[in-house]
Formats: sequence, C-alpha cells, structure tokens
Amino acid sequence: MDASRPARPADLRDLALFGGLSDEQIADLASAGAVFGFKLGDILFTEGQPAEYWWVLLSGTVDLIRHVGREDAVVAQMDVAGRWAGGFRAWDDAGTYLATGRVAHPGEVFRLPAEALRERFAAWFPFGAHLIGGLYHTARSIDATARQRSSLITLGTLAAGLAHELNNPAAAATRAADSLESASRSVLQALGWLSGNNISAAQFSELDRLRVALAPAPSSLDALERADREDALLDWLRDKGMTREPWVLAGALTTAGADPAWCARVERVLPGPDLEPALHWVASTAEVRQLLGEVRESTGRIFELVAAMRSYSQLDRASRQRVRVSEGLDSTLVMLGHKMGGVSVLRDYASDLPELEGYPGELNQVWTNLIDNALDAMDGAGTLRVSTRADGGQVLVEICDTGPGMPPAVAARAFEPFFTTKEVGRGTGLGLDIARRVVVERHGGAIGIESVPGDTRIQVRLPLG
Repeated sequence: MDASRPARPADLRDLALFGGLSDEQIADLASAGAVFGFKLGDILFTEGQPAEYWWVLLSGTVDLIRHVGREDAVVAQMDVAGRWAGGFRAWDDAGTYLATGRVAHPGEVFRLPAEALRERFAAWFPFGAHLIGGLYHTARSIDATARQRSSLITLGTLAAGLAHELNNPAAAATRAADSLESASRSVLQALGWLSGNNISAAQFSELDRLRVALAPAPSSLDALERADREDALLDWLRDKGMTREPWVLAGALTTAGADPAWCARVERVLPGPDLEPALHWVASTAEVRQLLGEVRESTGRIFELVAAMRSYSQLDRASRQRVRVSEGLDSTLVMLGHKMGGVSVLRDYASDLPELEGYPGELNQVWTNLIDNALDAMDGAGTLRVSTRADGGQVLVEICDTGPGMPPAVAARAFEPFFTTKEVGRGTGLGLDIARRVVVERHGGAIGIESVPGDTRIQVRLPLG
C-alpha cells in the first residue's frame, strides 16, 4: 500500500454508510483512523489473519478472495464506496479475516483499528453494540456446540471401531488362555503316564530332541492335504494299537508337524507300552506351544492398538511439537481399520522425510477426515494409497482412492463451510472447511483436490520451517 495520510471528515461524509452520524461523530471517527492509497495487486488483508482493522472503501476496487483447493477464488468485491470488510475483533477477540483483500483497481481505503470501532460503536449505539455482539457470540456458540456434538459423535464412532478391533484379539487371547489349562493338564498326565513306565533319562532326552526337531505344519496347507496327512497318521496309530482317542492324537500330531516316519523314530526310542504316552506328551507340549503363540500374537495386537490410540490422541504430549507425519498417518489407519472392509492399503512413505513443527492432534483429525472420505468413496472395495514425500521446503501428503471421483461442481465447493455430500449421521463431523483451516491457518500449508474417476487425490502441503 502507498503511504497513509490522516483521514478528513470530508472523506467519510458523503458515504451512505455514515449517513446517520453527526458532523462531530464523523470528525471523531476520521481522527481515529487513516486513509491509505493502494495500487493494482496490493494485498490489504489476508484470509485467516487477525481482523484487527476495519476497512472502508473510498474508491477503486478490492477483490475478496478465498483459497479453494489449489486455486484462489473471488467470492465478492468491494467495488462501491462505503463497502467494508474486517473489524471483527471489535466484537470477538479471536475474529479473523474471512477472505484476502487484493486490489483489482487502484484507489483509497479508510482503515480504523477494531478497538476504536468497538469504543465508538458502544458509545454511539449502545443497544446496537449489545445486539451485534450478542448475535456474533450466539452464532459462534451455536457453531461451536454443533461442532462439539459432531466431534462427540466422531469420538463415539472411533471408540466403537476401536472396541471392535480390540474384541477379536481379546477374545482369541481368552480362548487360548482357557485352552491352556486343559493342555497343561494333558502334559502333566502324559508325564505321569511316562514316569509310571519307568523310562530312563536318556530315553526322555532323546524324545525331547525329537520333539524339538518337529516343524509345525505350514499354514498354507490346504484342508484336503491336511486330511490326507491325518488319515495316514491315524492308520499308523491304529496299527500300533493306540486306544486313547487316536483320531484326536492324529490331529494334534499333524498340527505339530509329525508324520508316520517321525513316529517310527519315536518308537525306536520308546517301543511297546511307552510309545503311546510319549506321543501324547509330544502332542500336548506342541498344543501348549501353539496356544502360547496365540496368546502372544493376540496380546501383541492389543498392545499395538493401544499404542496407536495413544499416538492418535497425543495423550501426555504438548499441543505443538515436532511431528513425524508418517506416525500420525499410521495411527489414523489403525483407528479406521474397522472401516477398511475389502479395501487394500498401500503405504508409500519417504524414508528420509524430516520432522516438522506443528499440532499433531489437529493433523490427526485432518488425516481422519480425509481417509474416512476416501473409504466412503470406495464403499468397501478398492485401493487406498497414503504417501509422503519432501517437495521443496514442504512435506507433501497424498491421500488417494480409486473411487468414482468428485464431479467438478462438488470439487469446487468441497472446502466451503457446511458443504457436504454425505447423509446425516455419516462422516467424522470434521468438514473439509475445518481441515483446510487446520492446514492453512494453523500450519501455514495448503490443501487441494485432483479428481478423475478411479483416481481422487487430496494433497496436503505442510511447511518444514
């Protein structure tokens, strides 16, 4: 902007905006502000910055621009003397500019500090000041309450999903623990049986060596092949005169990796009446080992889910900190695991990506919204690709899906407040407008959409500095 000059009452007197003010009031208003000249391309104020000034157009044209996707869109114009923008901190200490003011034609503008506007409004229009202030705060309160309720719904949805994810490993661990009691009792019974036959220490050592040498049957074994192995082993056991549920023993030994040839080696070590208790002991110990593996795997999965929840919620951490973007993306994918269905997930993270300074809890909410939208678009089938890479002085995060894509009319409005294509009760409650504010206003980044059928990409750019 050009250098300012003191405002004169004559600058304001002919504006319809001030038609109800007395000469004394106009003079007082002019003394509290200043007139600025501007030229083509000047930026008077910036979207998202504190609205500390009230701007009244005297001449020229100012475009009001909002950043939508990867483009700047003109949403309104100040093209008639007396039109105004900003000054919201006269009523709200946290008020910000709703758009960027960029000069389209040179002219002049009257600028008044929001504090001065508040003082004069309260003095000249006390009822109006209370009315506007109350209206402004009521609107903010309603908006905050609505968003809080949406957030609670989101929290409930995520909590239900986490409970679903935890239920499977918890149930598996419980079943394995219950079976361990029976398997342990079988091990002790088999040992008692063996000791009653007075086997030697050397024989028991050789039996244990044979047990250790067993390799569990591969999980890739199909049902028919497994049945054939069990039948062959069952025939061998019956030929040897096994009487204690040989079909159960055959199944357990097959799972442990035994076959008739291995059983024959055991028979050479413990022939006659010692063979049956020896095989039962091997089968029981193999079952105990298998069940312990299931407990370990299940509790490990529970630990991973709890760790992901802790990372996602940023519990016990400062709000602003060094952020590892891939960690937040991974924890978000875990939190939304219950929604994956038949969707395959491809992670493409740059290994050398540096950390950035930011608010990880807020960024995790952004990732939640974007990934949730992508999953909804694919409706249970497709590929979700999550990638990160350095791009100049920024981190570029891409959330890509193979859904039907966004029509141009939807993509153009995707970042507008309150705009949604989802049915009531669906979604995370965090609109793309809020995601944009977190990325743009809180982190100084950018967010945009590139969409064609079968390839929709949401790109988030976050500065490293």
